[in-house]
Amino acid sequence: MLLDQTGGPNHVTNFCYAPVIGDTHTGQLYYMSSYYYIGHFSKFIRPGARRIISSSTEDSLMTTAFLNRDGRIAVVVPNTSDKEQPFQLWFAGEAAPTVSPAHSIMTLVFANPTAEK
Repeated sequence: MLLDQTGGPNHVTNFCYAPVIGDTHTGQLYYMSSYYYIGHFSKFIRPGARRIISSSTEDSLMTTAFLNRDGRIAVVVPNTSDKEQPFQLWFAGEAAPTVSPAHSIMTLVFANPTAEK
């Protein structure tokens, strides 16, 4: 989670990238984008969640989805393009139109309408 500005310490000099980089000379901490991604995912994907299938028909939009223990579904949609991307989230034959801003990560959370009551 935290490495120094050279990607260490490491016992085999296999220096790495980390979500937080600490400059040992200045004491400054640098929070990389992966740090915020971890925070984003952990806010909506709860312990015990199960990954479920999801896919995108747009090259600029990636997707992953999880079924949380409370029955809610969390769909994470990163947009890697320079443009906002309109799309529709489809589930159980119904669509919810939305727009993903350029270079963003968004999560849509909804109750599973197919869950047994």
